[in-house]
Amino acid sequence: MAALVKCRALFQPLRSQMNVISGVCRSDGVLHSFRLHSSDVKSADDLIVRYLDGDDSGIVVLGINRPQSKNAISKNLVTMMSEALESLKKDNEVRTVVLCSMVPGIFCAGADLKERAKMQQSEVGPFVTKARTLITELGTLPMPTIAAIDGAALGGGLEMALACDIRVAASSAKMGLVETKLAIIPGAGGTQRLPRTVGVSVAKELIFAARVLSGDEAKSLGLVNHAVEQNKTGDAAYLRALDLAREFIPQGPIAIRMAKLAINQGIEVRLHVTYLAKNKELFSCVIPTKDRLEGLQAFKEKRPPRYKGE
Repeated sequence: MAALVKCRALFQPLRSQMNVISGVCRSDGVLHSFRLHSSDVKSADDLIVRYLDGDDSGIVVLGINRPQSKNAISKNLVTMMSEALESLKKDNEVRTVVLCSMVPGIFCAGADLKERAKMQQSEVGPFVTKARTLITELGTLPMPTIAAIDGAALGGGLEMALACDIRVAASSAKMGLVETKLAIIPGAGGTQRLPRTVGVSVAKELIFAARVLSGDEAKSLGLVNHAVEQNKTGDAAYLRALDLAREFIPQGPIAIRMAKLAINQGIEVRLHVTYLAKNKELFSCVIPTKDRLEGLQAFKEKRPPRYKGE
């Protein structure tokens, strides 16, 4: 039985039902082990990184954990996420990354304006640059990324979700690029990623009006891939995101990474230019790698393939 997933317990470490000690999660009398990004989980950690195991090996969960600030993006969170992403980029065993919240009812409220107000003017520029770079790095991770939006995702929080390949939201979630209410504009890629997701005209309307959408409304516009009814534990979007991640695991890992690269780069230029520029990479997809040979053999033998990322 896979760690954490089968017991629907990812969000519980910060709640009274569970205790987390030295990398071991105990829930309902069942012991579940998991790998941690750091040696221990502390309630003060702004980011909790978990490598799921068992049937879900290859799925990594990034849990934002700033309950006192509604998961607002702080200097420490930016640093921790940047370090985690740098580690993930180099790990060929990671198949899918799920970005979620450890705080019930909130995904991310955007920039930490209280912390920003305490910064020296000379600190603001470098911090904003680092935050933008972080979201760019999230968008360029080589493996699929899924944002599980179980609560409010506003401003920079939605920009972070937009940087992910796929978004799943609870119907009750709220999301929007609301920066114009503060007489500023989305500053971490939202003006570019939102139009690419919902279309230019719709994106303009949403940004001009600083409109906040429900999960269902976001689904109708194509802002999220799936909208699900929230459950009693407040993790419905996370559970749906895990189901999606499980669909990716059996597929050829190199093929998935190459498909993501081709889609991401190809969407930025015209089709015929893409084909000419990427001609070599397109044909490299038929090179007889070990995974491709295994896939063909598995198909012939009518059995599930056993990919190793080679």
